[in-house]
Amino acid sequence: MTIRDEWGQDPSVRMMRQVFAHMEMVQGKLLGRLNISPYDSRLRRWRKEAHQLFERAYVLAAKEGVMMGEESAASIYLNCLRQALSRDGVEVPHEALPGSPGDYPSGL
Repeated sequence: MTIRDEWGQDPSVRMMRQVFAHMEMVQGKLLGRLNISPYDSRLRRWRKEAHQLFERAYVLAAKEGVMMGEESAASIYLNCLRQALSRDGVEVPHEALPGSPGDYPSGL
């Protein structure tokens, strides 16, 4: 029996799946750079707080007519996660954030 993903046919659903995939990717890079294990018991709390902050930012952006793509949504989420980590005493140096100059080949 073949199951059809009718949601996956909707362009807005496909776009949001791409956004969430990008957010997960940058989150993984940040946690890796901070040497935080994916099994760290604090992750659930940090992610929940980051999610709440992100939802507020997303609603505000929508009210202002700002459309978020993969890059901007991931960047905003990453800053929300950084804020959650910082509130819990985890220092997040700017260089640890994906998109820092060290992520690009020299000359770019």
